[in-house]
Amino acid sequence: MSTAKSSKVPTSRLARFGSLASLAGRVAGGMLAEGARQLAQGQKPGLQQMLLTPANAQRVTSQLAQMRGAAMKLGQLLSMDAGDLLPPALSAILAQLRANGSPMLPAQLATLLQQQWGKDWQRNFSTFSFAPMAAASIGQVHQAHHDNSELLAVKIQYPSISASIDSDVDNVATLLRISGLLPEGIALEPMLLEAKQQLHKEADYQQEAVYLQRYRQHLADDNNFLLPKFYPELSTQQIMTMSFVDGVPMDDLLQQPQALRDRVMSLLFVLLFKEIFQFRLVQTDPNFANYRFNLQTNQLVLLDFGACRDYAAAVSDGYRLLFQALLQQNTDLQLQALQQIGYFSTAIKPEQQQAVMALVSLAGEPLQQDSYDFASSDLPSRMRDAGMQLSMQLQYWHTPPVDALFLHRKMAGLFLLAKTLKAKVPIRALLLPFIPEII
Repeated sequence: MSTAKSSKVPTSRLARFGSLASLAGRVAGGMLAEGARQLAQGQKPGLQQMLLTPANAQRVTSQLAQMRGAAMKLGQLLSMDAGDLLPPALSAILAQLRANGSPMLPAQLATLLQQQWGKDWQRNFSTFSFAPMAAASIGQVHQAHHDNSELLAVKIQYPSISASIDSDVDNVATLLRISGLLPEGIALEPMLLEAKQQLHKEADYQQEAVYLQRYRQHLADDNNFLLPKFYPELSTQQIMTMSFVDGVPMDDLLQQPQALRDRVMSLLFVLLFKEIFQFRLVQTDPNFANYRFNLQTNQLVLLDFGACRDYAAAVSDGYRLLFQALLQQNTDLQLQALQQIGYFSTAIKPEQQQAVMALVSLAGEPLQQDSYDFASSDLPSRMRDAGMQLSMQLQYWHTPPVDALFLHRKMAGLFLLAKTLKAKVPIRALLLPFIPEII
């Protein structure tokens, strides 16, 4: 059950822009106050120190969480996708947006349900809970009982969220730029365009239902996974109704034995390899809330399919080649694989290319051990430091190819989840069946 305080979702473009303008003003005021405090202490205030105060962090996360939609989602995307480019303090602020958003007011919810289902919508249900189980960036989820008594999960999109995506992305990007926190050389445009396209897909519940059906087909014969059933007759453009699938949150598994935590993460990594190499369809959102585990049936529950992305055969084969190169520690093969995926398509200096290659090799560290202990790994901080050196010292701001960007976001999320669960996973052994050339 979501415990966040309800608030009205701003729906008009003017109201949403005003929210960001108000945020910018309050952040600026906080900067002046912090600067005065530092001067009073005889310190020379720096821009980032003034901006990245706990109070300003709270202002940013609270405002974007109340706006929901692309404003909140872009913060989530940037915290994952540009984590090696953004200052660590800003990444930490944006990462807070992965938590639940604020649910909409009950009156706003009632109006939306009537618009989508008609005045007598309650005839379809024996019960309907107005208190959401969860509230995120695009919508919130409610529990209900079908009139045939089956337990349902009803995902309801916030009003006007789809129409606000493009302007929200542009406004948040402008806010980040004028703050002086983003290095001038970073080319955000490709990322912003892709973020808009991805967010429009996530706001299309009919498309998400298609992805859910495709995953149900792909995993129909695999009893390790449990997926909800879609109810088209109770779904609309802004409402997606599914069977309720029970399971405990990922964080709760910390109380479970090591063997179970290891198995859960092994299942997630095998699923990732199937997505890349067999399905060529990847659910790219690494949010922990997209997964649960059913302790009664011993199955991994998959819940959200809005951020799915199809991958061309050439990209899938490129990653197979890349994993093969990392397993063999073959730099020539690694360069060939990266070029096939889409890296180095623009001018790059030899020392920059070498640094990118070294960064990719570093990411392959879990493949070099029989069982990788995520709990004791400091790989994320070493990756961040190497990425910052690449961008700050070597002046290389080129973002990865878009397909790679979303896939790496998923990989980073799985690493973070494995570290959270203190899992030990035989990544190499799980990968080998998908790389037949070196078995």
